[in-house]
Amino acid sequence: MSEQISVVIVDDHPMVAEGIQSILESYDDIEVRATLTNGAEAVAYLKGNDVDVVLMDLNMPNIGGLTATEMVLESKPDMRILILSMHDSPEYISTALSHGARGYVLKDVPTEEIKTAIDTVMRGERYLCTGAEGSLEPEGDDEREALTSREQTVLLQLAQGKSNKEVANALNISVRTVETHRKNIKRKLGISSTAGLTRYAIEHGVLQGTGVQL
Repeated sequence: MSEQISVVIVDDHPMVAEGIQSILESYDDIEVRATLTNGAEAVAYLKGNDVDVVLMDLNMPNIGGLTATEMVLESKPDMRILILSMHDSPEYISTALSHGARGYVLKDVPTEEIKTAIDTVMRGERYLCTGAEGSLEPEGDDEREALTSREQTVLLQLAQGKSNKEVANALNISVRTVETHRKNIKRKLGISSTAGLTRYAIEHGVLQGTGVQL
């Protein structure tokens, strides 16, 4: 028997969540651990529970899917999050991927495609459903280079000369999380030194609060 894949569904529409749950539970190798109704519940649940894959709706009350994705990945950077959405616009998809989601699935896809998406991210690959893939212009790996809003905030702090500990205290996150953000920022920007990050911040107006321009 295949190893069980644990899944959490986050969607504020009970009928949608129940429908997805019933689909997934028809597969012997999938176990739905919980169905949650918003991002705040997801963040709280995932702090104390390890699961393999999270199916995350985008538009939800309280905390939406993108913010929840970012918050979850701060403490669990290896969590596999699949965005589940009705929206197929390139902006939604690119933004979801830049926030760390491993894939994007439209809610109206055939039921077996959700299972395919889960299997794909379990292999460490990115998954875009057919409709989502078609709405993105071919950009290679460019979409992976966008900094998340949290990474932009960390970059601003680092560019001001703050240490990892000072950034952690300022943003109320762990030093380890700051180190992870610093590593990801350097990788995405292709910069190897802290001095390089500061120079980048100055050249792109980050220190003036205009945001990172990629």
